[in-house]
Amino acid sequence: MIKVKLLEHTPNPERVVAMAARLCYSAAGAEELAEKMSDEQVEKLVTKIVRLGHASTMEHVSFTFGIEGVSRVLTHQLVRHRLASYSQQSQRYVAEHDFEYIMPPSIEEKPEAKAKFEALMQQIRTVYDELTELDIPREDARYVLANGTETKIVVTMNVRSLLHFFNLRCCHRAQWEIRELAYQMLAEARRAAPLLFKNAGASCVAFGSCPEGAMTCGRFGEMIKLRTE
Repeated sequence: MIKVKLLEHTPNPERVVAMAARLCYSAAGAEELAEKMSDEQVEKLVTKIVRLGHASTMEHVSFTFGIEGVSRVLTHQLVRHRLASYSQQSQRYVAEHDFEYIMPPSIEEKPEAKAKFEALMQQIRTVYDELTELDIPREDARYVLANGTETKIVVTMNVRSLLHFFNLRCCHRAQWEIRELAYQMLAEARRAAPLLFKNAGASCVAFGSCPEGAMTCGRFGEMIKLRTE
């Protein structure tokens, strides 16, 4: 089961974004602006920034997530989001005896497929153990491990990168595991900065239209409803 926890984020994230935006049009310095802006001014300005898509000011705020219970399939997709920092559990230094694994729902719901999958995972565990018993280094024994092997990762993104990540990965056309991760990350981020992430989500939710064209999932109404729940 995927577990996501927001470990840290820039203090007062919405005030920082508002201050950065106001600085562009003010003779006052950043410290003075941060101190003088009221909560009402911050809310009004952040709401306007989000609506207009002035995203550069959002790059001053970052969020760090601890993620567990995901597969290497997922993390291979995740690290394609380049404007981020990643620290992943190493299969070179961490032993994978009795490794946990992620089973896709499509396999789990079919008894015959599930049995085959579980049998293969057990076989891989056995071979991994046998290799290490033969003094094969862990960095080489890991070559037999499956893409479904469970891993842990720490991820840091700024708000602009996060919003783009949510546009792509909250979409119904995204692969199921990374889509679930995106929804959990969005929930954590929204609790910390509700104004910044109020309209965050799949592109259809954020922009009111689907960029997939003929490949659209056709679930726009459902996605909009999901945002308001």
